[in-house]
Amino acid sequence: MGEFDLITRYFKRPATRSPLGVGDDCALLAPAAGMQLAVSSDMLVEGRHFLSTVEPARLGHKALAVNLSDLAACGAKPLAFTLALALPAVDEPWLEGFSRGLFALADAHGCELVGGDTTRGPLNICITVFGEVPAGAALLRSGARAGDDLWVSGSLGDARLALEVFRGTLSLPAEAFAQARARMEQPTPRVALGQALRGIATSAVDVSDGLIGDLGHILAASGVGATLDADATTALIAVDTAGLPTEALRTCALSGGDDYELVFTAPASARAAVEQAGQASATRVTRIGRIEADAGLRIVDAAGAPVSQRFGSFDHFV
Repeated sequence: MGEFDLITRYFKRPATRSPLGVGDDCALLAPAAGMQLAVSSDMLVEGRHFLSTVEPARLGHKALAVNLSDLAACGAKPLAFTLALALPAVDEPWLEGFSRGLFALADAHGCELVGGDTTRGPLNICITVFGEVPAGAALLRSGARAGDDLWVSGSLGDARLALEVFRGTLSLPAEAFAQARARMEQPTPRVALGQALRGIATSAVDVSDGLIGDLGHILAASGVGATLDADATTALIAVDTAGLPTEALRTCALSGGDDYELVFTAPASARAAVEQAGQASATRVTRIGRIEADAGLRIVDAAGAPVSQRFGSFDHFV
């Protein structure tokens, strides 16, 4: 099967929202009047971002989910995406599963494939996603203010738990491992929550490299500091962790990465509005700290005592 046959069989679909999709040198997008384009790219490399054992359908889902998560953090509505795909060889069962998982998530969010490229090489997936957001309404990293509450969506740490089981450093019951592995391989982008938080949240970022590292982007861009409740955060691990040491659980929840939840800030006066945004988007939201004028991140336990354990975040070149 040649390159263009591959594209036609597994990835070419009629454009329904975009003026022009797959098949020309460029796609054409037309945001609605008064809207701005939100654009994000993410690359997934085998052995760095995913294991070779992942099911193709789950990988197709994750490849798009990590990009939709960026749109969610901006409060943007998905429009379309492009796919650049390097393959070691044409593997039709793999392509069928990958494209099925990819399009299932794309269809769920009304986000259509409008172009891209394919080539032979080590397995590498790069998606660029396009969304729209009302002019001036995008959620940014730079809006947090002293006195704001610090919130996070969903659960944290499950994906890192699965990774540690694969590495052999931790052990989980079979059911808990299956749940954690699903969180690692098939994350849920919080697109509806991101849009519901427009006009409420003062800043936001998605948790891809770990809560500590990604929260640090908000603190740096906003010129503020924060106090974070480590125990409230660890409590957000969704799978059964009975018997695992507190230090390991804190590492997974605070610096694990691959969660693709939203961490965001909002004024204390907006607590009811944040809760309503969570309910409207069917997403749990939890207060885990507060923004402060003094620079730096202070991590405390439930009693307010400083936590001495050191935490980091994922870095592609470390």
